[in-house]
Amino acid sequence: MSARPAATAAATTATADPCCAAPLPVLGRDVTVPLVTGGEVTYAALDYAASAPALQRVWDDVAAYAPYYGSVHRGAGYLSQLSTDLFENSRAAVAAFLGCREDDQVVFTRSTTDSLNLLAAALPADCQVFVFETEHHASLLPWRDARVTYLDAPRTPDEAVRNLERALAARDPHGPALVCVTGASNVTGELWPVRELAAAAHAHGARIVLDAAQLAPHHPVDIAASDVDWVAFSGHKLYAPFGSGVLAGRADWLRAAEPYLAGGGASRAVARRADGGVDVEWHETAARHEAGSPNVIGAYAVASACKALTEAGFESLVARERHLIEKVRAGLAEVPEVRVLSLFGDDAPRVGVLSFVVDGWNSSHFAAALSAEYGIGVRDGLFCAHPLVRTLLGGAPDEPGECGAPEAAPGERSLNAIRVSFGAGTPDEHVERFVRAVRELVRDGARWSYRTVDGRCVPDTGADTSAATGADTSTATGAGTSPATGADTAAATAA
Repeated sequence: MSARPAATAAATTATADPCCAAPLPVLGRDVTVPLVTGGEVTYAALDYAASAPALQRVWDDVAAYAPYYGSVHRGAGYLSQLSTDLFENSRAAVAAFLGCREDDQVVFTRSTTDSLNLLAAALPADCQVFVFETEHHASLLPWRDARVTYLDAPRTPDEAVRNLERALAARDPHGPALVCVTGASNVTGELWPVRELAAAAHAHGARIVLDAAQLAPHHPVDIAASDVDWVAFSGHKLYAPFGSGVLAGRADWLRAAEPYLAGGGASRAVARRADGGVDVEWHETAARHEAGSPNVIGAYAVASACKALTEAGFESLVARERHLIEKVRAGLAEVPEVRVLSLFGDDAPRVGVLSFVVDGWNSSHFAAALSAEYGIGVRDGLFCAHPLVRTLLGGAPDEPGECGAPEAAPGERSLNAIRVSFGAGTPDEHVERFVRAVRELVRDGARWSYRTVDGRCVPDTGADTSAATGADTSTATGAGTSPATGADTAAATAA
């Protein structure tokens, strides 16, 4: 049985000119959303860094398999056997996508966070961990039972390598050590010098795990070529939002560790002892850390996305995304009030992720206006990378700020930023609308008043914003309150 209709294969074929390649078909590309000022508009999903929309190819593959769904590994029936083959073939497809070495293991998890917590639980005793403060919390926080050295944010790729080498040279050379580093920042989108950091780690007897959550959807990831020991990523950022993630890499620490979860599937044999206790023989394969009934559909969705991106051609995807990045950067550069956040400088290579702040605006207010008045979905806050955003904004380590919208009075500086992110499914029109909206909001101000509800800035739909010119913006979570243009308040209230 082929779980993917043949008709969907052609949808992922790239055009001859990569810069002019069409976006890959994704779900939700025709969804319309209401505007607070009246009417509807096609939704511009520019929050790929949080969760990317499902590729149409992935959705079709899952829909084709769903009637054949069955429990894996332990069933004698046809559907169980078919599902087992599908599950293990998905593991092989992910291994191929990541360029795994022959003896590497691919473990299916729930997410990048789950993958890195699994690796943290598998660390040998007295392991030293080195991690930059620039990491997402998923890779910054799991190492609670290890000796952790947090490295300051570097300002160039070379400085990152030098800082790591200096820290590793000062470590106890006799114990195990692990370096955790991102491939692409979820805040700035900047690419990190993974291969050089891996070489530095290995030169000092340490291992390295790559957080590829933001890298894998945008660039090829090759474990063998980059010489990293493990890679972790999430399906929901790779156009496969079905609750699965991956930890792939060296098997020895995983094989020696206690199972991440104890239960069926992880155990090879269980027997009662004469004294009434239980003896357990655990699997040494990836199943050791996949106890319980696995997420077959999630694993298959990840494998489908891996195949779709490979078939589309990363050269084409990277070229088209670079085209979109240049459009966004050029548009924002024309607005003096906008400051794009960066560690490595304006010329640093990056994926389709940019964060910025706007003078005179609270970032939550700005993001709310983009959504309510233009139908554009971005993200505001600290992006679960609090130390990094505080560093980039020049905030004190203990200055208030959170992933959601903080309470802030009009005109008060907010320790948060706005993030726009896009990828293989983003049409040009979405980034063009975003650039135009930024320009208009900065020039004209918001056309509606906003208030904070449960920590989130939302349109004040009960306010009288007639002609919007004397609108009371005191309830907004930031400034940017130059007199707004006229609005059809009757339609807006109804919306």
